Amino acid sequence: MSDTVSLKPPRGLLRFFARLPIQLYKAKLGWLLGDRFLMLTHIGRKSGLPRYTVVEVVRHDHATGTYLIVSGFGDKSDWYRNICATPQVTVHVGRRHFAAIAERLEADEATTEFKDYARRHPTALKTLSRVLNYPWDGTEASYHKLAQLLPLIALRPQNT
Repeated sequence: MSDTVSLKPPRGLLRFFARLPIQLYKAKLGWLLGDRFLMLTHIGRKSGLPRYTVVEVVRHDHATGTYLIVSGFGDKSDWYRNICATPQVTVHVGRRHFAAIAERLEADEATTEFKDYARRHPTALKTLSRVLNYPWDGTEASYHKLAQLLPLIALRPQNT
């Protein structure tokens, strides 16, 4: 397991393709992505304007309506920095949307969630860790390191 990791958000053509799902949501076709992805509308920390990102759902707690998502490029992702500045967001899943508050999970809770994710999706975390050079090898220490490196965010529906 490597101790040094450089997580860099995609640039250029890769960024273009990574942002294509946003157009599906804007065209009211987000349902095509199912419930494994959601679009997050957040406020730009510098501009104050609405910004959009599509992320994978780590887990959906049906009892509370909370969605868990991860900042796959760490705490340097613009969307993550934006929600730290303004945690009030809008979540778009399939054909529905709702207001939510974004909150980073503590490392211990995030470690548990990453373990559960790896159990439910046995090849996904292994593949992602290899492709994106995450420090994960399935050991307890690597789960904990991953939880420190990659912010795991709870999107808790707001009471309206």
